[in-house]
Amino acid sequence: MNEGKPIQNAPPREILEKIFRTAYKIRVFETEGIKLYRQGLIRGYFHPYLGQEGIAAGVCAALKDGDFIASTHRGHGHCIAWGASVRKMVAELLQKETGYCKGYGGSMHIADISTGNLGANGIVGAGTPLGVGAALASQVRGSDAVTVTFSTDGASNNGTFLESLNLAAIWNLNFILVIENNGYAVSTRIDESTRDTDLYKRGLAIGVESHQVDGNDPVEVHRVTMQAVKTCRAGKGPVLIEAKTYRHMGHHVNDPGKYMPEDELAHYKARDPVDRARAALKEMAGFSDAEIGAIEAEAAAEFADAVEFSVKSPEVTAESFAAFAQGY
Repeated sequence: MNEGKPIQNAPPREILEKIFRTAYKIRVFETEGIKLYRQGLIRGYFHPYLGQEGIAAGVCAALKDGDFIASTHRGHGHCIAWGASVRKMVAELLQKETGYCKGYGGSMHIADISTGNLGANGIVGAGTPLGVGAALASQVRGSDAVTVTFSTDGASNNGTFLESLNLAAIWNLNFILVIENNGYAVSTRIDESTRDTDLYKRGLAIGVESHQVDGNDPVEVHRVTMQAVKTCRAGKGPVLIEAKTYRHMGHHVNDPGKYMPEDELAHYKARDPVDRARAALKEMAGFSDAEIGAIEAEAAAEFADAVEFSVKSPEVTAESFAAFAQGY
């Protein structure tokens, strides 16, 4: 480590490092994953988290072992931020038996109940009631565990959004609902689907503590989440956080995103969350370029190792699937 002096009142050095490591690892996973998709190694849909890395990194750095998360269809970043094995994730995307779901789930359904990852979900908004259920279970057990559900602007118009959040409010659950508002539900702009585009106000309407945060500022996301976690563990949950962000491309890999205005995209790319996490690590924790380069090299090597592992892993077969299905 270098001798740079941390900025006063900044998050702890180890937190800043964790946030950057996570954000950069997600960036590598998505960027290189797109290449695997283009090579025909990944089948089905692939929804990159590019441009939104600061949200997962900032939120999950505020949680602890024993907490829970529930994800969305754009869930790779959440899994990585929660500490998932990159090897098992890539194997799942390549439909290999060594994947998290033995290759049956694919990109949109990675889950690991053993670590409190309730899973990504291909159904819009379905993670919210799952998260509330987990938070209720924790309350019944007398645990102070916090459950975070990552949701979307599109899912905020789903009936389960307010129904679930209202239940969490009635029962004062340790539940944090994070809306990743990237401005689009597939190709539908948010101002075409709702009159008031400040979605955090929906929580205020039912008496839920609610905040709006710059989702491209991972340090600020972490600060707000830390306070939300403190509120929940004090028995005063739930909390709603709307993180304003923007994806760097279309809804999925094969969506060219022509409906996204070039100036709007440029605006958000100039506020890239990975760049801001890197800058925070240098300015707030005194990391050198060499130290940051080592972190980046480590992430690249980890993904390369995961690809090698996954390519060599056995593929899902009709026989293995039949044997699996007999258990249900």
